[in-house]
Amino acid sequence: MIVSIFNDVVGPVMRGASSSHCAAALRIGRLARDLMDGEIANVLIEFDRAGSLPTTHDTQGSDMGLFGGLMGWDADDERLPNSHLTIRESGIDVRIEIVDVGDPHPNTYRLTLTNPHESHSLIAISTGGGMIEVLSIGGLPIRICGDYFETLVWLDSSTDLDALQEDVMTRLAESEDVLIHYGEGQTVVQIKSRLRLTDEQVHRALGDRVSLQVKHLAPVLPVLSGKSSCVPFTSAAEMMAIAGANGAPLWQMATRYEAARGGISESEVLAEMTRIVRILRRSIAQGVEGTSYEDRILPAQTPGFKSRLDSGGLLDGGMLNRIVLYVSALMEVKSSMGVIVAAPTAGACAAFPASVIGACEALGLGEEEMAKAMLAGGLVGAFIATAWTFAAEVGGCQAEGGSAAAMAAGALADLAGGTLEQSMTAASMALQNMIGLICDPVGRRVEVPCLGKNVMAASNALSCANLAISGFLAVIPFDEVVETAKRVSAQMPRELRCTGLGGLAVTKSALAIEQRLYGQSALRIM
Repeated sequence: MIVSIFNDVVGPVMRGASSSHCAAALRIGRLARDLMDGEIANVLIEFDRAGSLPTTHDTQGSDMGLFGGLMGWDADDERLPNSHLTIRESGIDVRIEIVDVGDPHPNTYRLTLTNPHESHSLIAISTGGGMIEVLSIGGLPIRICGDYFETLVWLDSSTDLDALQEDVMTRLAESEDVLIHYGEGQTVVQIKSRLRLTDEQVHRALGDRVSLQVKHLAPVLPVLSGKSSCVPFTSAAEMMAIAGANGAPLWQMATRYEAARGGISESEVLAEMTRIVRILRRSIAQGVEGTSYEDRILPAQTPGFKSRLDSGGLLDGGMLNRIVLYVSALMEVKSSMGVIVAAPTAGACAAFPASVIGACEALGLGEEEMAKAMLAGGLVGAFIATAWTFAAEVGGCQAEGGSAAAMAAGALADLAGGTLEQSMTAASMALQNMIGLICDPVGRRVEVPCLGKNVMAASNALSCANLAISGFLAVIPFDEVVETAKRVSAQMPRELRCTGLGGLAVTKSALAIEQRLYGQSALRIM
């Protein structure tokens, strides 16, 4: 799947502590619900003991998101914090088990869903930033990323399969792709389309072949894919080769990229990012005013910073103090289950947008300029997502905070009128500075040291943007820095990748916090 800025980098609009947990789990739940036509009586959820989810599924929102998705909710639904109660009140029996199955991906969800009439199993992974991939259904390898309307057709084992794929493609003009999956005693036809198909269309496309069951799975991503989906470049090097060092600014290259990816106009791209900026500004205002939420580690600290800033009681940091205020505001809104935008993730939701909005306000610029800068940083993120990941469970916090810093640095350099080369220089330096950063959430919550890492990412970004536009050199090109971070992530032990089993998470103070939060139920799965 080709990376989209709105699918993979800036979004989803959501509630919860973690996009890898909350938003991704919700999307998996939505697909599972469609697989059961919305009729679910029992759900068995299994997490591999060696993955990240056994220690984090309850505290970082996987359960919350998955339950909400199974009930058909959106990622920003205000009912999400109580989804664990609502799903049981709805009559769905949920059971969670920790198993030893050796799943290669740390964020693997194994679901078995039943009702009085049927049963289906599904294996899916959360790949970072709310993105997901279904790996199998009913034991058959079936890849679904949520970027199409997916129609699954189970065929009678005696059905003539000769020329099936060609027949369906010929008779069903709405199809984008047709795949046939063969398994023991079953054959499943997978039809990808940009519009929802009717059963009548499907049966007409199959001709006289006998279908035993038809399932329709709706897309869970905002930007759909298709045969015509394409982008003008997929890496910083390719972009520079096309545009040249002094070509169009980064935000314009981003707009062209996303317009081509989504099959929409450049004005529509800018309008969508402006809509997202307005959501972010409302969230910042909420955080500055002060948030409250019982189930979190930190109190609301942002109003105190704002008071000190207004009274002149802080050291002079220029626009950085406003940016830090906004970072704190967004992080506290996230921790109080308010509406945020994963950019690129929920755990790193603050550094990039706070840098852009804070800088623009300090410079007296409006929402259109904010949207342009967000697009510029979004393209930096698209290069990262294409080559690597945003998931801390895979790459540590260098994948989240490091990516956010690179995105913010590129955006700020572009905002300051830097050349395309200077913007990518800023992004490269910012990511270089955060290679090796671990993910060690205290109390299994995305609060400490996440707030400080977002502040560090924003401060790093502003410094690197200024260095780049004044002529400092990155030395290592951006694509090579991403490749390096990916290589380093493979060398990180599991304990330092969002499991809560290493770093600050296992200090004496952190363990005392866990005991206070969870009492005797505090469980550490090694």
